[in-house]
Amino acid sequence: MENRVNILNKYLAKSDIGGTASINDLREKEYNGEPLTQKEKQALVNFDRFRLSVLNAQTDDMAFHKRYQELQVMANLGDYQEFLKEKYFL
Repeated sequence: MENRVNILNKYLAKSDIGGTASINDLREKEYNGEPLTQKEKQALVNFDRFRLSVLNAQTDDMAFHKRYQELQVMANLGDYQEFLKEKYFL
């Protein structure tokens, strides 16, 4: 089983395709019991606050679902360091 995980990580790792760690990568790292740096923890907190404020600001279902999907993309593909910027400290 461990061999299978290593193979999947080798061929599907973002670093291999030029990607950087995302918010969801940090969540997975935390879930697996790996320690997070202070910056990584802060990025998670900032993203969660940002996500809640954006979603709470929506006034109808269509807008909510559109923004929800956009936030999913940001969490899956965006660099977590984006959420260390001042504008995300709410």
